[in-house]
Amino acid sequence: MNISPGEFYKALCEKRKYAEDFRSCIEKVVGQLLNSDTTLRKPGILLGQIQGGKTRTFLGIIALCFDSGYDIAIVLTKNSKPLVEQTVKRLHEDFGDFEDENKVQVHDIMFFPKNMVPYELNQKLIIVAKKETHNLDRIFGVLTDTYPDLQNKRILFVDDEADFASIGFRKSKETGLVEQGAIAEKIDAVRARVKESNFLQVTATPYSLYLQPDTEINSEKAIQGVFLPKKPAFTELVPVHENYVGGDYYFIDSQNDKSSAAHVYQEVPEDELEILRATKKLKRADRRSFKIEEVFESPATKTLRSAIMNFVVGGCVRQIQQREAGQKQENYSFVIHTERAKPSHSWQEEMVQKLSDELAKLANENKALLEKLVRESYEDLSPSIKISGLVLPSLRAVFQRVVEVLAGGMPIEKVNSDTEVKALLDSKGQLRLRTPLNIFIGGQALDRGVTIRNMIGFYYGRSPKGFQQDTVLQHSRMYGARSKEDLAVTRFYTTQKIYEVMRRIHEFDNALREAFLSGEHEKGVYFIRKDENGKLVPCAPNKIMLSSIVTLKARKRFSLPIGFQTDYKTKIKEHTDSLSRKLDSLSPQQSDSDKPFMVDLEMANEILDMISKTVLLGSDPWNPKLHKACLEHLSKSVPQEERKGKVWLLVRKNRDSRREREKSGRFSDSPDTGHVEGKIANEFAVDVPILMLFRQNGLEEQGWRGYPFWWPVIFCPQNTQTAIFESGEPP
Repeated sequence: MNISPGEFYKALCEKRKYAEDFRSCIEKVVGQLLNSDTTLRKPGILLGQIQGGKTRTFLGIIALCFDSGYDIAIVLTKNSKPLVEQTVKRLHEDFGDFEDENKVQVHDIMFFPKNMVPYELNQKLIIVAKKETHNLDRIFGVLTDTYPDLQNKRILFVDDEADFASIGFRKSKETGLVEQGAIAEKIDAVRARVKESNFLQVTATPYSLYLQPDTEINSEKAIQGVFLPKKPAFTELVPVHENYVGGDYYFIDSQNDKSSAAHVYQEVPEDELEILRATKKLKRADRRSFKIEEVFESPATKTLRSAIMNFVVGGCVRQIQQREAGQKQENYSFVIHTERAKPSHSWQEEMVQKLSDELAKLANENKALLEKLVRESYEDLSPSIKISGLVLPSLRAVFQRVVEVLAGGMPIEKVNSDTEVKALLDSKGQLRLRTPLNIFIGGQALDRGVTIRNMIGFYYGRSPKGFQQDTVLQHSRMYGARSKEDLAVTRFYTTQKIYEVMRRIHEFDNALREAFLSGEHEKGVYFIRKDENGKLVPCAPNKIMLSSIVTLKARKRFSLPIGFQTDYKTKIKEHTDSLSRKLDSLSPQQSDSDKPFMVDLEMANEILDMISKTVLLGSDPWNPKLHKACLEHLSKSVPQEERKGKVWLLVRKNRDSRREREKSGRFSDSPDTGHVEGKIANEFAVDVPILMLFRQNGLEEQGWRGYPFWWPVIFCPQNTQTAIFESGEPP
């Protein structure tokens, strides 16, 4: 069949101003749908980025499908009333002209009319339903009982935010076989009653491709720990918008001191986050730890105060920049997302409202103190604004604008129930920004789907122990199309522990995406863990805990946790000196040379064990088991039999790496350099991994504890096949 662009697609292209690459993507998908037999187990897949234009793309697909002979589009959303509401509003906006002309009808399945006449049923229909049993039962009833003639229509099913939970496969305890869950069974029941249909999954997480049953699941490769992704009928990639900002900015570019991203992350103390997570009732029962009336002065909420002040000042800076450039002054948003529990949201609302009230009071009664607070935030935001090459308004102008905004009020909204969210949405289905500055506090309702415009502050604190499958990526509301001007005043607040988990999950997602884009996924991906006996064993993809993974891929380097500290001299002297003597005895003539030498895996593991006795990470000592397991996998995967179980060793001495970088104040994360040690690693680590050891002088003026220590770095070989190692030990 040929694609037939007609009035629906042409009108939407004009309305949404689709770029050439987006039109090409849409037309390829529809061409594949017309020529493929797609099903729930073998769907077409549209793979995009978090908040990266997936919705506007599949709406274009629906329009072109209507031009190409489809009569009905059934859009399945996450089990969330707010997301259904947002999707319905978006559809009304895009297809509104056709609704006015009686050519298209858009309905939430929960309010689908029961008295439609043939004139209406002959129009194109778009039905939105949650992936929830009662919603799907209603679709079944509409197609089989209420309007059975619709069974003869050509139907497109669009599974939006497709992931493991939406597909709903499960393993039977009785048979051990993979079976469909209730949602998948309902979808299959609906599709079985219609004459002709196609199935398109829309997802931003390539991980979901590994979470669905496949004929390869019991193959020899799976037994070895290599899992192949689901083989869809076809896969098309949503083009990346030129202004798209995702995890690379927050977790990779942030390591570059010359990027505005270097200033985006602000650490939240664990104790402060616990105060915000607690319920109002609990905290009032123990006023020794925190008093609500002291929220403005208490050191326990210092970062929260700083976050809100940075938001206020950052939003005012942007509005001044826009005014001076003759542009429309935008409204801005700040989001607090730390807990799903509603009592915590009420507690947080009370705290933030108290902060807001105190700031408003300062604007009237104590401008000197307010000016001091504004100056602190102004100085915090200035470096990223200057790095971005933007004009920084004067402190006086910013202060005057802050006073104006505080006088006008700053609404604080809880977003934690379906009814509340629906009331907060604007005509486009996005959270309404009522004033120049808006603060939203919520939980699950903010997880994914609901769009939050112009967010320049994100205070995040969901527990890493709850991070399962792809949900943490969907929490990343700061992803999406962002201007460099807004990014310059954007800040992301969370604990170091959560930030590290999010960085690892982003790395994991990127590795799977890169493997998919390069075609490497055809070889499969290793999912492995260590069992109770310490042996490396396969780990089913749906069993991994995302908070405790390490991603291995070609030329990946990994080192000690960011922010580690050495133990005191009396505790590390013996271990450091012993390791130094051991390394000298292994290859004295090669010590501190540019050429690595080869050792057995057992020796490399012994070295890591010795180093583990010298370094600390806050209250938690570094555990080398994860790195040792990864090194074991890399070493035993070497194709040359004579080199299996071997590791390259590179020793460098007399190093003076600082614990914190001088300019940014951020913790150093690498004792090695790409142009020296990286070059050596690239030359030697082709099939065999390399362990690089850097003896640091550990001087107190460099931020250490006054005695030398060894800093290890592991470098994956060039020919590493993508592997995901799950330690089973969440932070």
